[in-house]
Amino acid sequence: MRALPAPPARGEGSRGGRSPPSSAVSVARRRPRRARARRDGPVLDAKAAKLAAFDLLARKAWSTRELTRRLGRRGASADVARAIVAELQSRGYLDDEAFARWWAQARAGGRRIGSLRLRQELAAKGIPRELAAAAIEAAFEEASELERALEAGRRRLAALRRGAPERVPTRLAGYLLRRGYPGPLVRRVVKRLIGAEVDEIPDAGEGV
Repeated sequence: MRALPAPPARGEGSRGGRSPPSSAVSVARRRPRRARARRDGPVLDAKAAKLAAFDLLARKAWSTRELTRRLGRRGASADVARAIVAELQSRGYLDDEAFARWWAQARAGGRRIGSLRLRQELAAKGIPRELAAAAIEAAFEEASELERALEAGRRRLAALRRGAPERVPTRLAGYLLRRGYPGPLVRRVVKRLIGAEVDEIPDAGEGV
């Protein structure tokens, strides 16, 4: 005896009641993709780039390198961006020395960032080494780097002490290193705050 055919699935077996093929369903469910606008070449001329520069400066302070790059991302050509930035410098709207001092002071005081990290940040923003060094030195005139590191360490200790006590010295040292404080200074801070010696300073990227 032949085996009986399997019963049709719901919706099948009658004309007009068959389910559409799975391929048709997948096609029907696809949504048309929006065409992406492509930029073919610069879209900002000198006048538009200057307006964009003033708009950016109204929002925050910029270094000359950062503003040049941002104008390029807005659509200005490299030549136009450099020309606009040079004009803004000549008119006093851009000043890398003033920017470096502002940045270092804000980061050292408000964020309690150390000198090593400040040097890296300013270099990434295109600040010349001499200007960066002077700005960092000025940032620690009101309160020394040791005092800033002690303050940062005290603020962090409460959270660190909730973990294993034997790990507190190493974790505190790692935290201060990631904030950019030099190794010898970190050892002094750990010794002063918890009376412990840290023989091996962890890498700056080690987790807390």
